[in-house]
Amino acid sequence: MRLGGVSLAAIRMLVADTNIIAYLYLENEFTPLAERLLEKDPHWCAPVLWRSELRNVLALYVRKKLLTVDDAVAIQTYAESLLVGNEYHLDSLSVLQLASASGQAAYDCEFIALAERLQVPLVTTDKKLLKAFPANAIPLSSAVA
Repeated sequence: MRLGGVSLAAIRMLVADTNIIAYLYLENEFTPLAERLLEKDPHWCAPVLWRSELRNVLALYVRKKLLTVDDAVAIQTYAESLLVGNEYHLDSLSVLQLASASGQAAYDCEFIALAERLQVPLVTTDKKLLKAFPANAIPLSSAVA
């Protein structure tokens, strides 16, 4: 598969959305794919926003009594260590322009803006993002194929 003229096999860096990061630590149907992606392309990047989004997911798991607070803190810590040095702040103009043009949420467009800035794909399972940004977003299943 090719993305913007670049073979996926040649990609050494990618932007991972928060769900892809969460799949590594919260067992579900996508966990094996996320693990394979990490083995294949271990250099994951994300906007700083991912930290708050993951905390929100973890808080939901705590409220549902699927995790303890200590477990949630440990997962957040492991995830932060995965992305240390690979977190980016984005300018509001590019994010808001993408959101305005696509009709997508600004927080989702942070991931797209970062992918555009770094000229690498965003790996996601978000169907709306995949549809709105076919040149920048690729499904997790394709990224590991």
